Amino acid sequence: IAAGITPIICVGESLAQREAGETEQVVSGQTEAALSGIAAGDVKRLVIAYEPIWAIGTGKTATKEQANETIACIRKTVERLYCPGTAEAVRVQYGGSMNPKNASELMAMPEIDGGLIGGAALKPDQFVDIINAANQE
Repeated sequence: IAAGITPIICVGESLAQREAGETEQVVSGQTEAALSGIAAGDVKRLVIAYEPIWAIGTGKTATKEQANETIACIRKTVERLYCPGTAEAVRVQYGGSMNPKNASELMAMPEIDGGLIGGAALKPDQFVDIINAANQE
Protein backbone atom coordinates (compact mmCIF):
# COMPACT_ATOMS: atom_id res chain seq x y z
CA ILE A 1 0.00 0.00 0.00
CA ALA A 2 2.78 2.43 0.94
CA ALA A 3 4.46 1.76 -2.41
CA GLY A 4 1.28 2.56 -4.35
CA ILE A 5 0.62 -1.06 -5.30
CA THR A 6 -2.94 -2.37 -5.08
CA PRO A 7 -2.81 -5.47 -2.90
CA ILE A 8 -5.05 -8.42 -3.74
CA ILE A 9 -5.94 -10.46 -0.66
CA CYS A 10 -7.15 -13.95 -1.51
CA VAL A 11 -9.32 -15.88 0.93
CA GLY A 12 -11.01 -19.24 0.52
CA GLU A 13 -11.83 -22.58 2.04
CA SER A 14 -10.88 -26.15 1.27
CA LEU A 15 -13.45 -28.62 -0.03
CA ALA A 16 -13.50 -30.35 3.38
CA GLN A 17 -14.24 -27.03 5.10
CA ARG A 18 -17.04 -26.24 2.65
CA GLU A 19 -18.59 -29.67 3.08
CA ALA A 20 -18.36 -29.29 6.89
CA GLY A 21 -20.28 -26.00 6.71
CA GLU A 22 -17.27 -23.96 7.84
CA THR A 23 -16.98 -21.62 4.85
CA GLU A 24 -18.16 -18.45 6.58
CA GLN A 25 -16.05 -19.07 9.68
CA VAL A 26 -12.91 -19.79 7.64
CA VAL A 27 -13.30 -16.92 5.17
CA SER A 28 -14.26 -14.42 7.86
CA GLY A 29 -11.23 -15.43 9.94
CA GLN A 30 -8.90 -15.15 6.95
CA THR A 31 -10.31 -11.72 6.06
CA GLU A 32 -9.94 -10.46 9.62
CA ALA A 33 -6.34 -11.71 9.85
CA ALA A 34 -5.39 -10.20 6.48
CA LEU A 35 -6.83 -6.79 7.38
CA SER A 36 -5.29 -6.63 10.85
CA GLY A 37 -3.60 -3.28 11.31
CA ILE A 38 -4.80 -1.81 8.01
CA ALA A 39 -6.55 1.56 8.19
CA ALA A 40 -10.06 1.92 6.73
CA GLY A 41 -8.85 4.33 4.06
CA ASP A 42 -6.32 1.78 2.89
CA VAL A 43 -8.86 -1.06 2.91
CA LYS A 44 -10.92 0.91 0.41
CA ARG A 45 -7.93 0.84 -1.95
CA LEU A 46 -7.30 -2.90 -1.95
CA VAL A 47 -9.01 -5.89 -3.55
CA ILE A 48 -10.26 -8.98 -1.76
CA ALA A 49 -10.77 -12.08 -3.88
CA TYR A 50 -12.84 -15.06 -2.85
CA GLU A 51 -10.67 -17.87 -4.17
CA PRO A 52 -12.05 -21.22 -2.99
CA ILE A 53 -9.07 -23.55 -2.67
CA TRP A 54 -11.07 -26.41 -4.16
CA ALA A 55 -11.59 -24.43 -7.39
CA ILE A 56 -7.99 -23.41 -8.09
CA GLY A 57 -6.85 -25.03 -11.30
CA THR A 58 -9.55 -27.71 -11.13
CA GLY A 59 -12.09 -26.21 -13.50
CA LYS A 60 -14.62 -26.45 -10.68
CA THR A 61 -16.37 -23.30 -9.63
CA ALA A 62 -18.72 -22.26 -6.89
CA THR A 63 -22.30 -21.73 -7.97
CA LYS A 64 -23.23 -18.11 -8.43
CA GLU A 65 -25.24 -18.35 -5.21
CA GLN A 66 -22.35 -19.84 -3.23
CA ALA A 67 -19.94 -17.19 -4.52
CA ASN A 68 -22.40 -14.38 -3.79
CA GLU A 69 -23.12 -15.66 -0.25
CA THR A 70 -19.43 -16.00 0.56
CA ILE A 71 -18.59 -12.57 -0.80
CA ALA A 72 -21.47 -11.14 1.27
CA CYS A 73 -19.80 -12.77 4.30
CA ILE A 74 -16.52 -11.06 3.41
CA ARG A 75 -18.31 -7.69 3.20
CA LYS A 76 -20.03 -8.31 6.56
CA THR A 77 -16.62 -8.99 8.07
CA VAL A 78 -15.21 -5.76 6.64
CA GLU A 79 -18.28 -3.88 7.92
CA ARG A 80 -17.85 -5.38 11.40
CA LEU A 81 -14.16 -4.41 11.45
CA TYR A 82 -14.61 -0.93 9.96
CA CYS A 83 -17.96 0.51 8.85
CA PRO A 84 -20.64 0.10 6.17
CA GLY A 85 -18.94 2.65 3.90
CA THR A 86 -15.67 0.72 3.92
CA ALA A 87 -17.49 -2.56 3.27
CA GLU A 88 -19.27 -1.01 0.31
CA ALA A 89 -16.12 0.63 -1.08
CA VAL A 90 -13.79 -2.38 -0.99
CA ARG A 91 -13.71 -4.32 -4.24
CA VAL A 92 -14.51 -8.00 -3.69
CA GLN A 93 -14.02 -10.31 -6.66
CA TYR A 94 -14.59 -13.97 -7.39
CA GLY A 95 -11.49 -15.90 -8.39
CA GLY A 96 -12.48 -19.57 -8.50
CA SER A 97 -12.08 -20.63 -12.13
CA MET A 98 -14.11 -17.86 -13.73
CA ASN A 99 -14.37 -18.53 -17.44
CA PRO A 100 -16.41 -17.42 -20.47
CA LYS A 101 -19.20 -19.88 -19.65
CA ASN A 102 -19.82 -18.68 -16.08
CA ALA A 103 -18.57 -15.08 -16.10
CA SER A 104 -21.91 -13.46 -16.98
CA GLU A 105 -23.90 -15.24 -14.28
CA LEU A 106 -21.23 -14.69 -11.62
CA MET A 107 -20.76 -11.00 -12.41
CA ALA A 108 -24.53 -10.46 -12.42
CA MET A 109 -24.67 -11.29 -8.71
CA PRO A 110 -25.07 -8.21 -6.49
CA GLU A 111 -22.10 -8.82 -4.17
CA ILE A 112 -19.54 -9.77 -6.84
CA ASP A 113 -17.49 -6.80 -8.08
CA GLY A 114 -15.63 -8.68 -10.79
CA GLY A 115 -13.33 -11.58 -11.39
CA LEU A 116 -9.77 -12.44 -10.51
CA ILE A 117 -8.91 -14.27 -13.70
CA GLY A 118 -6.29 -17.01 -13.68
CA GLY A 119 -5.63 -19.44 -16.50
CA ALA A 120 -8.29 -17.96 -18.79
CA ALA A 121 -6.23 -14.75 -18.93
CA LEU A 122 -3.57 -16.70 -20.80
CA LYS A 123 -6.02 -17.60 -23.57
CA PRO A 124 -6.83 -14.39 -25.47
CA ASP A 125 -10.16 -15.58 -26.90
CA GLN A 126 -11.40 -16.69 -23.49
CA PHE A 127 -10.14 -13.54 -21.80
CA VAL A 128 -11.92 -11.33 -24.34
CA ASP A 129 -15.15 -13.27 -23.74
CA ILE A 130 -14.84 -12.68 -19.99
CA ILE A 131 -14.20 -8.98 -20.56
CA ASN A 132 -17.26 -8.80 -22.81
CA ALA A 133 -19.33 -10.54 -20.13
CA ALA A 134 -18.18 -8.00 -17.56
CA ASN A 135 -19.08 -5.13 -19.87
CA GLN A 136 -22.64 -6.42 -20.21
CA GLU A 137 -23.27 -5.81 -16.52
